[in-house]
Amino acid sequence: MSNSSSISHFLLLPLADTRQLQLLHLWLFLGISLAALLGNGLIISAVACDHHLHTPMHFFLLNLSLTDLGTICTTVPKAMHNSLWDTTTITYTGCAAQLFFFLFFIMTEFFLLTIMCYDRYVAICKPLHYGTLLGSRACAHMAAAAWASGFLNALLHTANTFSLPLCQGNVLGQFFCEIPQILKLSCSHSYLREVGLLLVSICLVFGCFIFIVFSYVQIFRAVLRIPSEQGRHKAFSTCLPHLAVVSLFVSTGMFTYLKPFSISSPSLDLVVSVLYSVVPPTLNPLIYSLRNQELKHCLRKLMIGFFQK
Repeated sequence: MSNSSSISHFLLLPLADTRQLQLLHLWLFLGISLAALLGNGLIISAVACDHHLHTPMHFFLLNLSLTDLGTICTTVPKAMHNSLWDTTTITYTGCAAQLFFFLFFIMTEFFLLTIMCYDRYVAICKPLHYGTLLGSRACAHMAAAAWASGFLNALLHTANTFSLPLCQGNVLGQFFCEIPQILKLSCSHSYLREVGLLLVSICLVFGCFIFIVFSYVQIFRAVLRIPSEQGRHKAFSTCLPHLAVVSLFVSTGMFTYLKPFSISSPSLDLVVSVLYSVVPPTLNPLIYSLRNQELKHCLRKLMIGFFQK
């Protein structure tokens, strides 16, 4: 038996059992991370450099791309390192840092998606009040609130989780540090404090989800009342990317944490964790750029200018 004071490192779940598959996963993760870095980096550069994209929607999109980059950079590099060197270890401090930053970026992303839903609601349902309700100062305050809420949430969970006494070994059934896996190592009823915090966070996330659903009900009702087909198409085209990103984010996260224990297995947990922690940050730039003509035009100019230099 061991306790948390004697644990110097944790053992993560390997991505594969054989060396060939480990190297395959290394190249796969490398490709995914480069795609995420390229896509999100292009969106950040486009929004920052082109004054035509200095709108509330694109301002929040820039913040979303920052959280996507943060999420990828928190989990993928360590997984690639372990696959390359055929190891599964992560230090105690490194695990705490990874857990904190993962929670920070994931929670901030969900709060930003909620704010972006409010942006679409005001733009379509209250267009005459758009400039008042979503001025530059209001947008900055909402973005700051999302980042601050994500930071506070991550800090509370990380401090509480790593204050628990651990006596069930140091093996984590995940390829990165995650709260449920660490709670399994706890040897006292103190873990109930973290469970309570998790329930509070789940209620907060559920409240944001209900707000998103209610907002989209109002949005679709307003869009269907638009007389012209072209107007309905334009309104839908501004909402569908956000709805697709929210659906991808929520569905993968819900399946990860709410799936029945009867179908749970290390290999399935590994696949699902990749789906919700790696895939959304990679696909978000593609989803948003497909239907956004202004963003596509700016990205095209940015890439042409880069290759001409």
